[in-house]
Amino acid sequence: MKALVCREHGMPDKLDLVDDWPEPQLGDNDVLVDVKAAGLNFPDVLIIQGKYQFQPDLPFIPGGECSGVVAAVGSKVNRFKVGDKVISSTGAGAFCAKIAVNENAVFPMPPVLSFEQAAGISITYFTSYYALKQRANLQPGETLLVLGAAGGVGTTAIELGKLMGAKVIAAASSDEKLALCKQLGADEVINYSEVSLKDAIKELTDGKGVDVVYDPVGGDYAEPAVRSMAWNGRYLVIGFASGPIPKIPLNLTLLKGCSIVGVFWGRFTGEEPARHVQNIEELWELFSSGKLSPVVTDVYPIEQYEEAYNCMIERRARGKVIITL
Repeated sequence: MKALVCREHGMPDKLDLVDDWPEPQLGDNDVLVDVKAAGLNFPDVLIIQGKYQFQPDLPFIPGGECSGVVAAVGSKVNRFKVGDKVISSTGAGAFCAKIAVNENAVFPMPPVLSFEQAAGISITYFTSYYALKQRANLQPGETLLVLGAAGGVGTTAIELGKLMGAKVIAAASSDEKLALCKQLGADEVINYSEVSLKDAIKELTDGKGVDVVYDPVGGDYAEPAVRSMAWNGRYLVIGFASGPIPKIPLNLTLLKGCSIVGVFWGRFTGEEPARHVQNIEELWELFSSGKLSPVVTDVYPIEQYEEAYNCMIERRARGKVIITL
């Protein structure tokens, strides 16, 4: 079958697109999915370089999430049948024609979404909903600052923050990206490539600061964001798309009376599965009602995998980057 294979760690030019990769073996509790589309996320950039916290053995197929159609089910599977449209959060292995996934990592696809839209919802929406609901306990009337706001998780944080009743300040690196953020409902925007993030937040909040920071970027923006926290603020550590892991002076948390809160959605699904399922059910209602609509602006056939990866690496993405098969 067709598959994008990582045989040695490195950049996307080291990947190998093949047509003769063996089809996966179906276990008793597995669902075999004909992959229609797969989401490209920042962990996919790290994992091919050997820099992610969980590394599959070489050679492996990258790709942490996908949408498709059930082609077969294992003997003990009773939640799905052949022909069902589904999504899956796989960790790795999605950039190929077929993938076998444990049924617990497979979910019915929201019927209002296309395969391209559905392919990118698990990592982004699941992460942002968990972050804002469980980790931040975001309340109506609070102010939410979203860094990297035009990216895959950033756009979902804007949408969900608005639905939860927050005032949303979107920060991104270009006016084009910020225009998308405004379309998604951001109340205020900051182009942090042109102005001081700290000064802009101070002006937009009348010196009060922000109640919640959603930070998938890290790097140079982390410290000024912490310095811009309101009393009892919560700074959500989502990821480090800029590369460097920031070193925050902990005296800032004392002076601000704020919390630095880790968001590890993957572990949450194993530690608190019932709450995870409840989150999914609530998100599905929001999709069905039209209150959430995934932003997909960059779609590449798998043959253009290098272009897709570079869109992510060069931080040109607006919304989700999707690979189609």
